[in-house]
Amino acid sequence: MATYTIGQMAKKLGVATSTLRYYDSEGLLPFVGRTGGGARVFRDEDMPMINIIGCLKAGGMPIKNIKQYVDLCDQGDVTIEQRLDMIRDQRDAVVAKMRELQDNLDALDYKLWYYQTADRLGSCEQVDALPDEELSPKMRAVRHRLNH
Repeated sequence: MATYTIGQMAKKLGVATSTLRYYDSEGLLPFVGRTGGGARVFRDEDMPMINIIGCLKAGGMPIKNIKQYVDLCDQGDVTIEQRLDMIRDQRDAVVAKMRELQDNLDALDYKLWYYQTADRLGSCEQVDALPDEELSPKMRAVRHRLNH
């Protein structure tokens, strides 16, 4: 069984050692072993859980909820339904965030088009005067969303 120091595991996962230390200090890594001197000892088997912890955190799940998820995993199959609910809720939250980010990207794309067109036409007033029919359906929809 291969074991790794915190630095080696951080490198394998592509995260900072401080990230793993933070996870440990928050109680998210109860499965990670220790040497007699107290140093963390990571195994290949720890990677999937550490990766999902990172996924949940990046998706905006609060640390206390991630801790609850880790604790439920530690309890075994009797908590599958609870974990399933947590993952569904987190997925829904990520999808909602993605929609919000897509709306923001659409607005930025619109403003990029707007200023490129203003530069080409010579003024923002000329872009404002363009009838909706001359805009792509996407630009038209974003224009309406931003102006109403």
